[in-house]
Amino acid sequence: MFGENNILPILDYGHKHFAENKVQEAMIKWPSLKKKYKNIQLHLIGKLQTNKVKFALPLFDYIHSLDNIKLAKKISHAQEKINFKPKIFIQVNIGNENQKNGIDEKDLNLFFETCKNELKLNIIGLMCIPPNDNMTVSYFKMLKNLNDKCELKELSMGMSADYLDAIKYGSTHVRIGSRIFGQRS
Repeated sequence: MFGENNILPILDYGHKHFAENKVQEAMIKWPSLKKKYKNIQLHLIGKLQTNKVKFALPLFDYIHSLDNIKLAKKISHAQEKINFKPKIFIQVNIGNENQKNGIDEKDLNLFFETCKNELKLNIIGLMCIPPNDNMTVSYFKMLKNLNDKCELKELSMGMSADYLDAIKYGSTHVRIGSRIFGQRS
């Protein structure tokens, strides 16, 4: 976990967007920082479990990992209670990998429409973590096409190793923490 000492120089410089993988770690360091630095936009890029939704909202301004209907319903209910709608990315299992989370491409349209129209979620884009099979660019193209079909403006894809390719294919949000802070211990 990177502590405040790692983050303060970047906050003082004026950077606004930060991400966390885990709700528990964010709860330790970000509430006081968000009070002091009013413009912080906090992104949850890791898996969100339904039992953590009440802690994630309103701490996180963005959720990059909506991956099932149970979670969508839980977020919908929680956002009504606190009158706060986070910006949400639907995670797509772009490589159809059994070990990864995400909505299957064939189920995306119905899931998106349900989240947007019935559950009133603020869906702003799609997100993927492509397979590590040297075909990353083709997955980025596929997700960009799906995002365009849904008429969404934001796209969350690309990490420290492939973010330049992701940007070429329209990524508006990249995960490059290890490029900035180094590898986690």
